[in-house]
Parts: sequence; structure tokens; C-alpha cells
Amino acid sequence: MFSGKFLRRTAIAGISLAGLALLSLATLWELDRAFPPPLPAKLTVSTEVQDRDGQLLRAFATPDGYWRLETRLDQVDRQFIDMLVAYEDKRFWDHRGVDVLALCRAAGQLVTSGHIVSGGSTLSMQLARLIEPRDSRSLGSKIKQMLRAMQIERRLSKREILERYLTLAPYGGNLEGVRAASLAYFGKEPKRLTVSEAALLVALPQLPEKRRPDRNLDIAHAARDRVLNRMVSAGLLGDREAARAALDDVSGLRIKLPALAAHASYAMLPKAVPGKPLQLTIRKSVQQGLEQVASDAAGKLGPKLSVAMVMADARTGDILGEVGSANFFDASRSGWIDMTKVVRSPGSTLKPFIYGLAFEQGLVAQQMIIEDSPADFGGYRPKNFDMGYQGDVSIRQALQLSLNVPAIRVLDAVGPARLTARFRQAAVNPILPVNEAPGLAIGLGGVGVTLRDLVQLYTGLANGGKMHTLHDGTEPADAERITATILDDQAAWQIDDILSGVKPPKGAMQRGIAYKTGTSYGYRDAWSVGFDGRYVLGVWVGRADASPVPGLSGYVSAAPILFEGFVRSGLASVPLPSRPPGVFNPKREELPVTLARFGAGSDGLVQATATEPAPTIIFPPNGARVDLGTNSADATPLVLKMQGGRAPFRWLVNGKPLAGIDRRRTATWQPDGTGYSTLTVIDAAGRAASVKVFVE
Repeated sequence: MFSGKFLRRTAIAGISLAGLALLSLATLWELDRAFPPPLPAKLTVSTEVQDRDGQLLRAFATPDGYWRLETRLDQVDRQFIDMLVAYEDKRFWDHRGVDVLALCRAAGQLVTSGHIVSGGSTLSMQLARLIEPRDSRSLGSKIKQMLRAMQIERRLSKREILERYLTLAPYGGNLEGVRAASLAYFGKEPKRLTVSEAALLVALPQLPEKRRPDRNLDIAHAARDRVLNRMVSAGLLGDREAARAALDDVSGLRIKLPALAAHASYAMLPKAVPGKPLQLTIRKSVQQGLEQVASDAAGKLGPKLSVAMVMADARTGDILGEVGSANFFDASRSGWIDMTKVVRSPGSTLKPFIYGLAFEQGLVAQQMIIEDSPADFGGYRPKNFDMGYQGDVSIRQALQLSLNVPAIRVLDAVGPARLTARFRQAAVNPILPVNEAPGLAIGLGGVGVTLRDLVQLYTGLANGGKMHTLHDGTEPADAERITATILDDQAAWQIDDILSGVKPPKGAMQRGIAYKTGTSYGYRDAWSVGFDGRYVLGVWVGRADASPVPGLSGYVSAAPILFEGFVRSGLASVPLPSRPPGVFNPKREELPVTLARFGAGSDGLVQATATEPAPTIIFPPNGARVDLGTNSADATPLVLKMQGGRAPFRWLVNGKPLAGIDRRRTATWQPDGTGYSTLTVIDAAGRAASVKVFVE
């Protein structure tokens, strides 16, 4: 039995050791608090601009010049993670920062062989070295790493440690992190690496400069093979799988990181928040296709000429692709200027909306005859692009051939102020000369708009008359989003139907799109805007300094780019909007007399021989809601009343004439359903008045 004295001494010794242990722990605790590891809440990483699906469009180097992309585990191939842990730190998930067994093994190998055979550093220790680079490879530095690793393990989870390592690991040159390395060496994100690619990325951080495949291909190849052999030994790969991976070539090229959507990306920079990617509505595949088309086209067009393109989803207003210039860094083309936002003359690209308003008001039909001949509109004498005249043509032909005089005849009837008011309603503000009211010249490009403006207007044609404000993500968070009606659905369909019949440029692939071209005065701007049932693409060609370019034209210069852009965008073709109910589109021989010919006088309109005022609909008033009990058995007809005008009169409902021509100033109409309808009356002089009502 132990004596009491022995027991007392043992107890005192135990208490002393426990106290010493507690004191040591307290000291370590205080030291840990006094000298914490340099672990910022957020790493300094490259600012990323991503597309709508989270794919990288463009990255900007960190202030110290590194490509360092923040990396999450779900962004990296799982097999690569397993290989990394097996190669660098096989007990990573179990230790607390220092792997004692690995250190003992490394020390034993050093003693027996006289040189370092394998290291004992854990991934946590390597992270410590990355965030706090050591001055030397001394024992003191190693001990400091070990202490820092334990501190890191107290503050971060294993997942966080691994993600920081994957973000900071060196891969040669100014590449840091596995994402930057994978993009630079393989041209892809590290989500789906091959076995060979994963092995190379595991090998590089140990000796990043010596093993760089773009500098030392043979050394990189050998390092990859060593990793593959180690994976066989670790049981992660079979012999055959490793042998197949060893047959894959290691590329000696370093690929440029994605650099798409330059103008939009730079516009996003003021919104940058450290560690948070910026996101655009752009789709990467669309952007790549459009940029390649613009670059190829600019090369063919010649020096100093540039190309701008905007592609949008008409149903949402999302911009899916936008090219501000053919080459952002090409000084000869002023590539830094975003030509999608520069105000220029649109040429003939506004003509569809002139005719659209005329269809909406019941003034024209597709097969109506209109005269293409010299005309004087109060001193304004428009001429056609080719300086020739076609004589009598149909409204359909006049728009398809983009004849100038017929378009101005129709605009004179519609009214320039009404056209610009409709544009402003659609959130497009055309720029007019200072202190000048809208005039007839706006129909031929005598007004300023941007490429974005045009695409925004044309989204209404692709979407049954409903237009959405375009946006790409660069706008302020509180920017107003507008949905407006640019034309009613019946008028929009009439324009779609006409433009879908325009002949594609020579050699273009037929895609079932409707499109319009335009050329500004002096051959300064060439335009082409086209659409299917969902997507709208606008193209501008010209010089950024607005210098004239002889021979430049919308059909020759811009239209081929439009068709190629649709093909290279990769978007599936969507059929144009279907024909709405009640659309009036008769053959020429079926036209009522009041819609057979547009105008006969020198100003393009049938001239009244008397002094009677123009016709006016006095009932129902414009915008009225009329309850006729349409859905009941005893539905009543609507009485229509007008005043002014010269008899006889023709009444139309949604562009379709009511039976007969009447000299009376009253008529009746029996609606066949509820909803909005446009009522129009045309007198013998060709003058018209319209109202829009809602029938219940």
C-alpha cells in the first residue's frame, strides 16, 4: 500500500501538472488572440462579370495584377478534390491543422535518405503560407506555419479552408486559384475536368513556375504522370484509367481568359462589390457568336469602319447580346465607343411604324395602290434612294422596296407628331433639331435615335405590338421598366407580314425573319433590324466619327451581318406572331373603293372640292367603354355617329369595312365579341377619323 506521504506528493504533482497545462492553454489562448492569423473576411479577388446563367464573361485583374477568381467547392470537379487531398494531405478531413504522422514520416525519410523525400505540410499549413508568405525555409518558419495552421483550423471550417486554398494556390505567372488555371490552360471552368487535366492541376502548385506547361512542357508532363501514379497507389484510379489519362497530350498554350461584352462589363464596374460577381442579362453563347460576326464583318468592310449589334428577347426586354464595336481595343475604329448608345440618323428604319399607324387607323390596306412619283409637300421634296420612281405600287411593295415618296405621303396623312408621340409612349425619345417640331423628314431619318432605341421599338413588332424597355443589368437598380403598346396587334401583324416578304441578301441563310434596312443621309450609317417571333437583332455599320462612307448601305453592308448574326447566335428560330382574329387583308380586287387608291392630288391625298371640314366621330367617344350586353341573348348594336366630311362614307371596324357605302352620317355595328375595337370612317376625299372603344 502507498503511504499517505506518497499520495500527498502525487496529488500535489498532479495538481501542479494540471495547473501548468491550464496555464499553457491560457497562454496559448492569449497568444492566439494577441496574434491572430491574417484571415480577411473576404479575399481580394478578380472582379467577375457573369452572364445570366452565371458563366464568366469577363474578369478584371486584382490591384496587384493577378488573375484570382473566387472558387467554391461546387464549382470544381469532385474527382479533382479527391485527388488533391490524396496527393497533398490524405488525412485533411481528420486532423486539426497538423498531421503528426505525416511529419514523423517526413522526418524519418530525411534521416534515412539524407534529403527530403516527401513533405509533411497539410493543406491548412499551405494556406497559412499563402496568406503569410515565409521569408525562408527554416525550421522556425515551419513551426510558425504549424501554429498558424492550428489557428486557421479554429476559425474556419474544412470546406472554407479548402475553398481558400483553391482560390489562392499558385499556378504560374499571374495565375492564382484553380479556376483561373483551368480557364488559362484548358479554356474551361474546372467543373468537369478530365483525369489528365485534374492530375496536372494537382501537380502545378508545388513548383508553379518550374512546371508551367506554357514554359516547361516536358516537366509539366512528367509531374502530371507522377500524380497519376500516386493516385493508382492511393486506390483512386485503376491502372487502365491512369494509363489512358497518361496518353492525353498536355497543351503548351496559355489561353486568354474570357473577355466578352467589353462595353457592358466596364459599365458594370461602378457597381462592383468585393467578392460578389456582377451579372448581366447577356447569354454567353449569344455574345460569343455576335462578337465573332462583328469582328469578321469589320475585317471585310475595311479600315475605320465598325459594327455594333444588339439582340434582345422581345417578350422580356432582356438584352441577350450586345456589341458596342467590332474591337474594343482597336483605336483605328474608336473601339472604346459604345455605338449601341450613340445617337445617329436611322435612315428608313422608322418606315414600318409610319405604315403601322396608318393600318391602325384604317387608312391603308396592303394591296391599296399608292403613287410613287415626284411630290412637293410644302417645299419638302423627298426623293428615292436610287433617284428613280416606280409609279403606281401597292402599300406592301412601297414598304418592302423602302420607297421614300409613298412613305412621306402616308406620314403626311398620319401626322409626324402622332408618330413621335407613339415613340415617346414607348420610352424612346427621338432627338430633333433644337426648337423644331416633328416634320415629314423624320420618316426618312431626319431625327436622332440609337441602335438600342430601334431594337426596343422593333420588339413591339415581334411581340404583337407590346414593347418592353430594354435592359442588360447596367441600369440603376431603381430604373423604370416600361411595357407599352407601340401598335395594336392587328397593325403589328400587317407590318410583320409585309417585312417577312422582304428578299434576304444574296447568300444569306433563310431563317423566317422579318427585317428592314436603312441608310442615313450622306452614306454615314447603315442599319438593319430583324426579328422572328421572339428575338430582335439590330445592326449598325459606319464610322464612329460619322464620316461618310461611299457605297455604304443598309441592304449591302448591314443586312448580311444581320442574317449571319441570327445564325451564329445559336438561338432557335421562333415563328412570327400568328394572324390575330379580325385582321382585314383582302386581295386587290376585293378592296372597297375607299381603300383602292391612296391619294390622287399633288400632295398624295384625294383633294376635297368643297370647303367642308374633315370627318369627326362624335359617338362613341375615343376611349369609351360601351356596355351592349354582348354576351347575352338580347345584345344591342352600337350606333355610330359622325359629323363633317364629304359623302359617301365608308365605316371600318378593325380595318374591315362594314357592308355598303352610306351618304348618311350615322351607322350601326353589331359586335361579335367583347374587347377593344378601332372604329374608322373615311369620306370621299380620303380623309379619315378613328376612335378606339372597349365593348362589354
